[in-house]
Amino acid sequence: MLSTTAYYLSVAKNLTKSQATTAAEPQVATATQYFEANIGKVKSVSDLLSNSKLYNYVMTAFGLSDMTYAKGLITKVLEGGVSSSTALANTLNDPRYKALATAFNFAANGTATTSSSTTVQTTVNNYVEQTLENNVGKQSPGTQLALYFQRVAPTISSTYGILADKQLLSVVQTALGLSSNMGLENIDMQAKQLSNLVNISDFQNPAKLQSFIERFTANYDLNNTTTPTPMNALMVTSSSTPGVSSSLLLSLANLRMGGS
Repeated sequence: MLSTTAYYLSVAKNLTKSQATTAAEPQVATATQYFEANIGKVKSVSDLLSNSKLYNYVMTAFGLSDMTYAKGLITKVLEGGVSSSTALANTLNDPRYKALATAFNFAANGTATTSSSTTVQTTVNNYVEQTLENNVGKQSPGTQLALYFQRVAPTISSTYGILADKQLLSVVQTALGLSSNMGLENIDMQAKQLSNLVNISDFQNPAKLQSFIERFTANYDLNNTTTPTPMNALMVTSSSTPGVSSSLLLSLANLRMGGS
């Protein structure tokens, strides 16, 4: 059985190659080609939402695939932008919406929003990473959480950022051995409690971030004894699971046998 720590370390070590493998997967490549060829034609929020392929791609890229049905909400988020503290994206207490409205800032940039090469590349990179993490999660949910934390934690500026993100909060609670019942407390009390236990600036330090993630993966395995992924299961699904290449599997096997 492969531990979450070993699986995470191997994926993280080969992250660039895993991302490239995911991007080259036919379904991902086709979706990305369509997005890049057509997103420039989008001149308004309604244009984006009326094209299901583009809309689903963007929503997936920003971790909002579970909210594609809520077009009314997404319309208000995108039309409100992020410049005002009262903008919906800033008040939803969920960083996914702010990230979406920041990238597709129709309120500030109007019809030129989708002509930004930065917006296009950010969306594509996010889509590939989201797909990779989802694929990894099919084999090891703990590794998926670890990869998400590695990507997102350095971007938060306060403990409220942790509390606003269920996945970040799950990692922190597991790493620190905190009860999920802390969510029953007042939000300010929760933030104060976390501030006494976590130095947010540590997440901008790669070594400290890595140490925290490994603390999470170790505790995750202790709490989920059936989570570690059997090597034979990885071998069986490798040909059909995007982002898990043969070289990655060899690295995983090497770690299992005590190699480096």
